[in-house]
Amino acid sequence: MTGLPSVFIRTAGCNLCCRWCDSSYASRQTRGYERTVESLVQEVELYPTRFCVITGGEPLLADDIHALAERLVACGRHLTIETAATLAPNGIACTLASLSPKLANSTPKTGVADAVRHRHEEQRLQPDVLREWIDHYDYQLKFVVCSSSDVEEILALLRKLERNIPPEQVLLMPEGVDSASLTNAGESVIAVCKEYGFRFCDRLHIRLYGNRRGA
Repeated sequence: MTGLPSVFIRTAGCNLCCRWCDSSYASRQTRGYERTVESLVQEVELYPTRFCVITGGEPLLADDIHALAERLVACGRHLTIETAATLAPNGIACTLASLSPKLANSTPKTGVADAVRHRHEEQRLQPDVLREWIDHYDYQLKFVVCSSSDVEEILALLRKLERNIPPEQVLLMPEGVDSASLTNAGESVIAVCKEYGFRFCDRLHIRLYGNRRGA
């Protein structure tokens, strides 16, 4: 979906606490601005694109998320839901499920309470929930790659899921919040993608606008 103009709806609140989260202003808050389903749909319709993405935080935690998703799909929008896939879909309307299972590299080492760190580690991977998404939706699996050890963890998870997952539905994204770090980290990630047939996922918004909100 890289390069497609899309309307993003970002929900507040998350059940995880990823070390490299670039939207902690949303994910570590329990409440954002309250909006009605209808007001969001009306605003989405102002934009000249049929592509819409619901992201977070963790969208599956948001009140009325099922109603919002149903309305957007009914209005003809191509709806992507970006989720860590720790929460079951429960029949949510969705054109593409962008599943982002969290690897060990996501667990914070410092800066958070031990209880938060332990909760994150316990909840970050839910294979049964991942299978439910994979079995019922068009999907992609997107992983943040920080080091070569992450590749073995990804391959082990794919085997554990026991599903016939086409390699082109696996996306690898280098960690980085500026163009220079993305370029440096991206070289090794590209090599892995070529070796296994995975897709390379660049962070186009960082390259175009930098690491800032509202771009």
